[in-house]
Amino acid sequence: MRVLIVEDDAALGLFLQKGLKLEGHEVTWVGDGEAALVHAAEHHPDLIVLDLSLPKKDGTEVLAEMRGRFDETAVLVLTGRSQVEERVKCLNMGADDCLLKPFSFHELTARCRALLRRREQFADPILRHGDVELNRMERRVLRNGRLVELTGKEFSLLQFLLIRRGQCCSRSELLREVWQMSPDAGTNVVDVYVNYLRRKLGAANPGGDDDIPVIETVRGEGYRMGVGRPVARATNYSASAALAGA
Repeated sequence: MRVLIVEDDAALGLFLQKGLKLEGHEVTWVGDGEAALVHAAEHHPDLIVLDLSLPKKDGTEVLAEMRGRFDETAVLVLTGRSQVEERVKCLNMGADDCLLKPFSFHELTARCRALLRRREQFADPILRHGDVELNRMERRVLRNGRLVELTGKEFSLLQFLLIRRGQCCSRSELLREVWQMSPDAGTNVVDVYVNYLRRKLGAANPGGDDDIPVIETVRGEGYRMGVGRPVARATNYSASAALAGA
């Protein structure tokens, strides 16, 4: 999953970043509240580990703005404020959990996993992008109401691109998340499967506008769902969790 750590204590922030990376997550650390909101708007993290005592914007202000703009993101509050009232306030403002400093790193990671399991239960099983609809529960893809028959890997690749809607997915990221391969693996399997998807989705849209590809190539970067087709809002809880079992 994509994790954002918001912590003004550089030693603690870097420690958490390193530890969660070793757990297999994609982790970014920022040191103030304003940077946290900018990063969240651009990258849509699955989880934010949020300290309350922050420069530029206090953690409670960040939490309030997060809940107004990014309901799909889980928030775990870290606080050295021992008053029960402070923790109750954060929970009432929309925090998913609170952890009092000092804390055990093992407890923090266990709480992170629990948060994402709970959010996964309420995730919208339908991902839509223009005339493409993917049902994660039924493992079915439709385009213009026509069934598109996909292999397991083709389905997982399309699912990941839909979850990361509006963002470019690099080949190395797709190798890691969809194929569980090393990002440095010398293979063109991503390009091959993108072409498979394009052909199958194109066949379900005869007479469609070929100038707006359903999957775009971003030169030198990777692939993304075509920006010419608006994406309906879908819950973005965890790309890695969504691909489990694919």
